[in-house]
Amino acid sequence: MSLGDRLAASPLVAAARRALAGEERAWVVGGAVRDAALGREVADLDLAVADPATAARAIATELGEHAFELSAEFGTWRVVARERGWQVDATALRGDGIEADLAGRDFTIGAVAAPLAGGEAIDPFGGLADLERRLLRAVGEGSFAADPLRLLRAPRLAAELGLEIDPGTISLARAAASRAADPAGERQLTELRLLLGGPEPLRGLALLDELELTAVVMPELETLHGVQQGPNHHLDVHGHTLAVLEHTLEVEDDLDRFAGERAAEVAELLAEPLADEMTRRTALRFGALLHDIGKPATRAERDGFVGFRGHDLVGAEIVGEICSRLRASRRLTQHLQALTLHHLRLGFLIPEAPLSPRRVHEYLRATEPASADVTLLTVADRLSARGAGPLASPGMVEAHLALARQMIAAALDWRRDGPPKPLLRGDELAAELGLEEGPELGKLLSELEAAQYAGEVSDRAGAVNHARQIRSSPYG
Repeated sequence: MSLGDRLAASPLVAAARRALAGEERAWVVGGAVRDAALGREVADLDLAVADPATAARAIATELGEHAFELSAEFGTWRVVARERGWQVDATALRGDGIEADLAGRDFTIGAVAAPLAGGEAIDPFGGLADLERRLLRAVGEGSFAADPLRLLRAPRLAAELGLEIDPGTISLARAAASRAADPAGERQLTELRLLLGGPEPLRGLALLDELELTAVVMPELETLHGVQQGPNHHLDVHGHTLAVLEHTLEVEDDLDRFAGERAAEVAELLAEPLADEMTRRTALRFGALLHDIGKPATRAERDGFVGFRGHDLVGAEIVGEICSRLRASRRLTQHLQALTLHHLRLGFLIPEAPLSPRRVHEYLRATEPASADVTLLTVADRLSARGAGPLASPGMVEAHLALARQMIAAALDWRRDGPPKPLLRGDELAAELGLEEGPELGKLLSELEAAQYAGEVSDRAGAVNHARQIRSSPYG
């Protein structure tokens, strides 16, 4: 099947043709042409047109959707499906024609245009041949200077599509690497999201390093190099971090092993949208990358023992700074901070297994709403500690995995059902005990919830009696 036939088979292309019938200056460009050439489904459509607003509105009418201006700077309008299954971007033609437009694009594989109405593709820079050679090559020497975001796009595309980066392009990228943090934070976050959420995030990160971009965009990761750890670890903090990401991918791929009979529910959880166009799965990968980010600042060595006391707290603060720089939403920031803050918690509970219901309740209350997510992270973290210390022993690893499966089940139940429904309201408890509203009442209500979760109280009278006993106890 020819490139034109593959494009014609796309429902989006067919709809755009109907909407823009008779429009000669309309071209399918960029990722849509690339995907068609690779035999992939054209799920999103990029068009270069003379009048993007008019084109987008016409396509929206044809598809029964809504068009809106995406970027005044780049002259782009977008049409998005309500269920976000596809999108169409219409961008103003740059220069005096399609050839000039293609000359201003980033990589040769995206500098190919096919007439929307049908006909031969225009490929002035050999992009189709580069696709066959599995090569990512910049269109020109000024590609990265024109838009520094392309520096991050290069490793992301190479990893996603299984391409090698052209040596000349590597040299150009390294020469321009200092500008990688110039684009707005949310644009950087988008590329990092696509890289980490793609099929080969480890290769994408390796290419970030190869192009000398990590130190510019994520300098906190650079500080992990050479930070040696204690006997439970066989790698420095940077190597361990990459190992945790690798094991996170392993956990994703084998949920039957790591989540047991609740594997299908965990898969659904990870597929859920979280924030900033990121699923919980991609956020978990971000969490793996950032969970030990506080270790360099907290490393201490005494009598030959290496420790990182407080690296969870410090790390959560650093994650907040990173998210602020990348202009992440509050929800994503809090989620990633929770993964960092609580990634040690389950490991501390291993010696107490099997856990009492109260300890389970304490864990769920502390880690919600990321309880299941952070538990999965602790599994990847434990699998990555392969040193000679006691915490890395096979017995400790298996104990951790067993407890994690139990806690994942409890977290899913809590997420579905919520905490126990209170047996009486705060004002009712205050009236029964003759209490004023304040910290003591709040503590009693929290204690009653824990007791109810543990099955120690089951009715109103029992709850009131339990609260009275707590107040009369010298430890109450």
